Amino acid sequence: MAADQPASGRHDFAAFQATRDYDVRDAAAYTALASDLREHVTGDVRFDEYSQLLYATDGSIYKARPAGVVIPRDIDDVQAAVRVAAEHDVPILPRGAGSSLAGQAVGPGCVVLDLSKHLNDILDIDPEGKRVRIQPGVVQDHLDAALEPHGLKFAPDPASSNRATVGGGIGNNSTGAHSVRYGITDAYTEELDVVLADGSLIHTREVVLDSKEWDAIVERDDREAELYRTVRRLVEENADEIETRYPKLKRNVSGYNLHKVVYERTDGERVINLSKLFVGAEGTLGIVVEATLSLVTKPESTALVLYCYRDLVEAMEAVPRALEFDVSAVELMDDEVFRLARGSPEFAQYAAPIPEAAAAALMLEFDSERHDDFRDAVTATDAHFVSEGNAFHSVHAYTDEEQADLWKLRKAAIPLLMSMEGDPKPYPFIEDATVPPEELAEYVRKFEAVLADHGTSAAYFAHAGSGTLHIRPILNLKRDEEIQTMQSISEAITDLVLEHHGSFSGEHGDGLARTQFNPKMYGPTLWAAFKEVKSTFDPDWRLNPGKVVFQDDDPTDMREHLRYGPAYQSVEPQTTLDFDGDGGFAHLVELCNGCGTCRQTGSDTMCPTYRASKDEAETTRGRANLLRAAISGDLPQEELTSERFQTEVLDLCIGCKGCQNDCPTGVDLAKLKAEVKHQSHEQGSATVRDRLFANIDRVASVGSALAPVANAASRIPGSGRLLERVGGIAADRDPPTFASESFETWFSRRGSRVAPETAEHRVLLFPDTYTNYVYPEAGKAAVRVLEAAGVHVAVPFDAAPSGRAAYSGGFLDLAQKRAEHNVDLLTPLVDDGWSVVFVEPSDVVMFQDEYADLLAGAEVERVGASSYGVLEFLDTYRLATSLPVREVTQRVTYHGHCNQKALNKDHHAAAVLAAVGYEVDALDSGCCGMAGSFGYEAEHYDLSQAIGSILFEQVDESGGDVVAVSGASCRTQLGDRAGATRPPHPVELVEKALR
Repeated sequence: MAADQPASGRHDFAAFQATRDYDVRDAAAYTALASDLREHVTGDVRFDEYSQLLYATDGSIYKARPAGVVIPRDIDDVQAAVRVAAEHDVPILPRGAGSSLAGQAVGPGCVVLDLSKHLNDILDIDPEGKRVRIQPGVVQDHLDAALEPHGLKFAPDPASSNRATVGGGIGNNSTGAHSVRYGITDAYTEELDVVLADGSLIHTREVVLDSKEWDAIVERDDREAELYRTVRRLVEENADEIETRYPKLKRNVSGYNLHKVVYERTDGERVINLSKLFVGAEGTLGIVVEATLSLVTKPESTALVLYCYRDLVEAMEAVPRALEFDVSAVELMDDEVFRLARGSPEFAQYAAPIPEAAAAALMLEFDSERHDDFRDAVTATDAHFVSEGNAFHSVHAYTDEEQADLWKLRKAAIPLLMSMEGDPKPYPFIEDATVPPEELAEYVRKFEAVLADHGTSAAYFAHAGSGTLHIRPILNLKRDEEIQTMQSISEAITDLVLEHHGSFSGEHGDGLARTQFNPKMYGPTLWAAFKEVKSTFDPDWRLNPGKVVFQDDDPTDMREHLRYGPAYQSVEPQTTLDFDGDGGFAHLVELCNGCGTCRQTGSDTMCPTYRASKDEAETTRGRANLLRAAISGDLPQEELTSERFQTEVLDLCIGCKGCQNDCPTGVDLAKLKAEVKHQSHEQGSATVRDRLFANIDRVASVGSALAPVANAASRIPGSGRLLERVGGIAADRDPPTFASESFETWFSRRGSRVAPETAEHRVLLFPDTYTNYVYPEAGKAAVRVLEAAGVHVAVPFDAAPSGRAAYSGGFLDLAQKRAEHNVDLLTPLVDDGWSVVFVEPSDVVMFQDEYADLLAGAEVERVGASSYGVLEFLDTYRLATSLPVREVTQRVTYHGHCNQKALNKDHHAAAVLAAVGYEVDALDSGCCGMAGSFGYEAEHYDLSQAIGSILFEQVDESGGDVVAVSGASCRTQLGDRAGATRPPHPVELVEKALR
């Protein structure tokens, strides 16, 4: 079964690209290679400059431009790509989500194999045998969702599980918060299908040593036989060194797994399983194309308790005792994580229970397979850590929602830390060291002394229970002296780790960050064995070179291939929007650390286009990478306004604003897009259609005035196809039906029914373009509901359009002009106590958010603070509970608007619907795909529908009696489905409930 694929199929980015007028040329140095690959591979072959830059970074501090990218469709494609690369003597680098933190997913001049897009099937689930067979591109959370009905899960649970692929986890030997309970990936990897460096395919599994099967393998004269013979010999010859050198820890992912490849089974048989050697090899020995994994039962329930300490070392001292309470996880967060979370729109709510005085917190988890009564377990730990210990506060979480909030805070630590303002950041390079838990406190004391000696500090978090602390020193890697400081700290800390019998990497792998230290950790004998393993599996050292091991004449140096280095320079463009609060335009772009959260598809909004295409080019990360390339010289600066950049990078961003909230570092691509589109328009790039949509209010006004004729004309046979050819408006999209009486006309005729002197609240109901000219019924319902709540309603007839359409299209001068008019008009009224209320979510968010980027002054803030969506207003002032309502029995499926989600304001509508008696299923849904004008544009119609199909499935699965949707675009998208009716605005359902 395919992993998370929209029912109507994916948007094909390559096919879209092929319809454009501009050339997409292969990089000159690789034209012959690319041509040969296209002859032998059915998947996409991308060797153009944009594709190189998209895959030049991962979640680490490194950047290395590859030769190009192959997106294989099947195992045959992988084998063909490997063979062709070998013929051209070009290295190969397999890649999943690219969320790795040590640089193992980037490599100079490599052919990157993106296994995440097509090789992502769950092939077989065996509930009785507790096994699953998968392809490497399966996202871990998708796998666990498929296993959940069987009461099973894949045990390793990295913080990036919502986008990280299981294949990447195999390459990295990943683990997560529950390694205390379950261990790491190598313990669950049973069998693998692996493509070797010569393109051949082998199947690895347990083979009993000296059995008939063993003899049959090693008696052959082929590569597979040589692998088995060599690995067995190296393990047996180095048995004493392996016993001495490998640390006795639950987590060690440095080097090759020579200590785990030969072992004794429970039946007493001694076996060799090369699968264990491929795990953690980071793609340097072979390319995993299929895996059989063992599973564990999923506990029916869990509980969390978080203990707050005033001192970090005191928290560390408590870890060994915490492990005695039969816990399934012991996690650490420090005050830097809490501070950053409190300042993050997405995570502030999760940090709220943490006292300001907490310098560190230990989070303990209990599960139902080990504890019958969670409250008894927590009472015991409270007694020890609070009553008798140094913890001064505890937070208990028993419900799924409470626990989810704490886990979201913990899993956000890495991207949150990278959102720190300015160039100094808490960078990952020695953050993955692991020591025995009983030595953690002393290790932390000495670590802090090393940092003090180097004039810096660090952030602390992660898996205290297994001895893995992600300690990230704060450095500015744009300065040469601090790059040298990084090297010096690494030397000192690796010495310290060896002193404490630890591992240089307990989770994130070697990559470019730590490979150079493997000789220090394992000594010359095992280092020589590692190199012989590499040479046997990959004689030409072509697979992901420079990771785990290196050749003597080409040593890996952690200071090379940095994303930012002393030579890095970026241009800070003059902007129309205010980027001061973002640290500048360039800083906002550079906030993207490559963590890949924009590739997650199971919740939140970001990123709708990626969800529809599963293509790196359509991620927020991809767009930020190309923006950074353009302002730092990797692309010519004029590329920003080129047709290709505008079409692929910016126009395929639908401006949902999901990244403003969902991106942990707050990379606001919608804002960046608006600015760059504006600069492009300044050079004369705007089309007639662009200007038409920016001034849609004028079009709608004329359409409404001529409603009978205008509506009839749009339905003349052939008019849609003509409009598509002439104006680029999708023929398959139904045009809006204009109202013959506008909302303003209706209200001026009707007037207000609640006197201002008797009303507790006075509101100005903003006449947005859609409500005014296309669907006044929502505005009428808003008036009646507000009046039923005792609110005096007026309409500001002199208001200009909000400027949303102009802003989204990059016409910032027009948006600024309209914002200025509205602020000047409304400021005296707001200062006199009026509130401004909106029916359309995108318009209220314009006032609440974008106006502050367009205009300066305290009056802008006052108007924004006094602006509300109509349901937000009712909920904020607790007016819904006083409405005179009748009994309603309908179950409502509610889809919130992306723009309101970006400001954490979409929940108000669901709350009001529930308050008046409806049963509400508030979907955790992404964008509808319409996005204002986007869904009307002919070249974007297919992508719009592909995005919409994801929402359609959620709506159908919810099964509500009625669907309620706040946004006009969303109602259009859902209403255009075959056989569907246009959903009502939630305020219409509230009006329907009135007596």
